[in-house]
Parts: sequence; structure tokens; C-alpha cells
Amino acid sequence: MADSLPAGGTSSRSLATALAAIRGRDELAALRRGIEKESLRVTTNGQLARTPHLPALGSPLTHPHITTDFSEAQLEFITGVHDSAGRALHELADIHRFVCANIGDERLWAASMPCVVGAEENIPVARFGTSNVGRSKTVYRIGLAHRYGRLMQIISGIHYNFSLPETLWPAIAEAWGEAADEDFATRAYFGLIRNFRRYSWLLVYLFGASPAVCRSFAPGISAGLDALDAGTLYLPHATSLRMGRLGYQSAAQSSLHISYNSLDEYAATMREALTEPYLPYEAIGTKVDGEYRQLSTALLQIENEFYGTIRPKRRVRSSERPLDALRDRGVEYVEVRCLDLDPLLPLGIDVATCRFMDVFLLACLFDESEQDSQRESETMLVNQLDTVERGRQPNLVLISNAGPVPLSVWADAILERCHRVAWEIDAVAGEGGHVDAVALQRRKLQDPNRTPSARVLSALRRQGVPFAEFVLRQSSAHRAWCEQRPLPATRFNELAAMSGASLRQQARLEDADRDAFDTYLERYLQLGAGDEAVECADCATGAQSGA
Repeated sequence: MADSLPAGGTSSRSLATALAAIRGRDELAALRRGIEKESLRVTTNGQLARTPHLPALGSPLTHPHITTDFSEAQLEFITGVHDSAGRALHELADIHRFVCANIGDERLWAASMPCVVGAEENIPVARFGTSNVGRSKTVYRIGLAHRYGRLMQIISGIHYNFSLPETLWPAIAEAWGEAADEDFATRAYFGLIRNFRRYSWLLVYLFGASPAVCRSFAPGISAGLDALDAGTLYLPHATSLRMGRLGYQSAAQSSLHISYNSLDEYAATMREALTEPYLPYEAIGTKVDGEYRQLSTALLQIENEFYGTIRPKRRVRSSERPLDALRDRGVEYVEVRCLDLDPLLPLGIDVATCRFMDVFLLACLFDESEQDSQRESETMLVNQLDTVERGRQPNLVLISNAGPVPLSVWADAILERCHRVAWEIDAVAGEGGHVDAVALQRRKLQDPNRTPSARVLSALRRQGVPFAEFVLRQSSAHRAWCEQRPLPATRFNELAAMSGASLRQQARLEDADRDAFDTYLERYLQLGAGDEAVECADCATGAQSGA
């Protein structure tokens, strides 16, 4: 997977040496993964739901599996940690079925790009109760609205969390000639992240499923998009508009280079973005006429505001900032953030995608990983945007560290190395699922019409309906899928009990607060001296779906 293409590296840190070290080890069949999926609640006619988060779904602040993201109408489902892709998806399906049974006639919007939302100011910001930590989460989202607008924030996606069993690390360290000390896994995860950022354009090509948007989403920014019909804007070779200029892109962050060369460099560059005032955000103000507009005037209010395709993660304790947790105890798992919801799949993701993600992430971990730079980060962004807007265009050329290379040639080299990883996993697992998952991606490379983005455009043309109507149909079909598979009573009651317990836990948090919110926030914003974590539900996803 090196930028010199198919040939492997010759140093001790190479795919070949790593595969030899872990060959035949049972842990290969027990990699750890979890899934976080965002989805908007919509009405039967496809409008954004105006109803508050329902008590039957529990407290979004404290429920272990059901929370909200930016908007009150934007649900986020969180699985636990699983040693098989099938079990992770089974739990995700359980959560879906429970939610569908408790939201009346509303649907879960099947696509990443939003439904018909109306006026932007009518998008409801998520509420988390009256505790200091709950208020902080809401203020953070109000800050996002002031900084980037509410519309961008309700774009939804899937986050894939991944880690290795601890018992694999000593074998890998020995193969690379490194000490298996307490920092080895952190160094290795940062190597994974550097490679992932170089090659994540491939995931955009293979799994991008947002080549079109509702015209209501981009009424004033349609320049550069074509009209597919009266209600749909698109680009003919686009893969994932969610990952491009219409999605999670920030002009303010575009000049920010976060270094992944080491934990120290990452922490230093992130800390600067979290603490240095940013003039345009100073103009917004923090507390105006007694009401908070944002948590701070720094470029980033909190760590999670940085729009990266992958993050190093560590479960936080009640008194920690995420960055402090990383510095104190190292990287525990990585969170991949560039997967679209596939509107053609009932859960938005399937087992083949999960298995390929495991293979791809292992290949990124095992291969040589050069140090990054601001210049390379700029090239990575160009490659990402080219793949977003023109990924299925014949003969598209990207820029590697070795120079220009056709997307198809570079992708084939990466997939060949993924095949080698997949074979080792299947040899232990006693199945062909991972090799088959790589083969499926190769067919997408050979025939771009097999990609989700091409299939979505084909379905739009075949059905002859606008984007919003197409996604509403898919959302209704997915609801029917859940209704045809009702949860067993014992499982339904288990999830209902979690909802009740989470509401009681939120009430206890609210009763336990002793500090004024201003005091709480001042302490929290001092890195290394926080109180309850501002993003307790957001960061606590690691406790459910991380390592």
C-alpha cells in the first residue's frame, strides 16, 4: 500500500513482517469493532420531525445506546464492542427495531444528506437537561450553529470504531524490532492513522452513497451542481457529496494542520486549536445578554469539533478532557468518520462493509507509515475532494507521494494488499468472508456502476422521482423491514429498562450539581483540570463501541 504502489516495504515495519508475526493467531478472528450511526427522524411526508426526543428512548445524555447528535431530531445509535461484524450489526438492528417501535409513525431518514428541513432556524438543537454537563452539550451545539450553520450539522453518517486485542501487540512489536512498552500501541495507532488519511479516498469511492442532494438543501449554493430533475441536484461522477464542499468542510479549519506523527505532536497542535482565540469567533461572543452562544472563542470549542476522517480515541473518565485522556493513557482505538449511510441497506451498512473496514484498517496499521506534513495534508484534501466530485470519472488521476497516479491503479495496489490481510483473517476464522469482502470491492473498481453512488443515481433515474421522494420511500421500506422483525419481548423489555434507568441517571446528575454553570465551564475549559466531561455522551461512545 506504499505510495510506490504494489511492492511492499523493505524495512522491519512492513506488511509482510507483520503478517508473518500474526499468522495463525486466534486474535485475528476476534478484532474489536463498534458502530455509531446517525439518522434524522422525519414525518410521513419527509419533513424534519419537530417532536422532542421521546422519553421512551431514554435520556440522550446518559443512555448507553441511544442519544442525539446535533439536533433534537438527529438520533445516534451506539453499539457495544463486538468481536465479530455480525454481532455488531445484530445489536445495531436491535436498536433500530426498538426505536421504530417507539417513534409513532415517524421514519428514520435513510440517507446521509438531509430531508426537506424548511427554514434553517427551525432545525431544533439537541437538549440534554439542566445539569451542567447537559447544558454544556447544548451550548456546544449552539456554538456549532453560529460557526457553521445548522444545516451542515444535520448531515448524518456512520462512525466505525476499531481496535486490536491487547495480546496481539507484543507479536507485532517483536516483528518490527520495537519494545512492546506501554506506548507501543499508541505509536502503532498513529501510524495507522497516517496511512488511513493517505488512502481514505478509496473508502469514499467504494462506500460513498451521496451523489445527489435535495434542492432544498442547497438553494443558495447550487453552483457547480447539475440538475437531475426539478427537486434534485447532483454531479454525474460524484461519490459522497457529504465528504465534500457541501458537507463537513470548514473554511476556518482548512488552514489547521493537526500532526499525527506522534501523540506529543498531535496533542500540541490540537491544544493550540483548543486554546488560542480565533478572531471571527470572538466576534460571535461567548455569553451575550446572559445567554451562551458557544463554549469558547477558540478555533475548536472541544476536541470533537475537528472535522477529520479518523480520530485517535480513549475512553474518558468523569473528570477528563479527551485530549488529557489520550496524553495520560494513550490511544485505545480509532474512530473512522467517512462512511455514508447507504440508503439501499436497511441499517445503512452491511457485514461486507464491516469486514472490509477491518481488513483495510489492519493493512493501514501493518504497512510502513511515513511522517506526515502540512503539505501532504493539503494533497490529501485535494485527493478527497477529487474523489468526492469525480470519483467514478474514467481515468481520474490522484496525487501520491510518488507523483500522479490513476485512481484505478492506486486502488488496485491497495486492494491487493488488503487481500493478503483478508486471507490471513479467514485462515483463522475458518471462512471466506473477508476475502469475499475484498473481492466485492474489486468488482466496484472494475465496474463503477456497482458502487453505492452509481446505484443511488440509477435508482433515482429508474424511479423517476426527486431525491427527497426516493429517500422517503427507502426510509418507509426500512421501517417496514423493522416492523416485520419485531424484537422478542425479553430484548424489548431490556432496552426499555435501559431507557428508564438513563432517565433516572440524568435526574441524579441534575440533583448532584453544586457549582454554577459559569464556574463549571471555566474549570472544564482548562485542559488538564476539567470537571465532568462536556461531551459525556459523545465521548462515552468509546465505552460502548471503542476498544
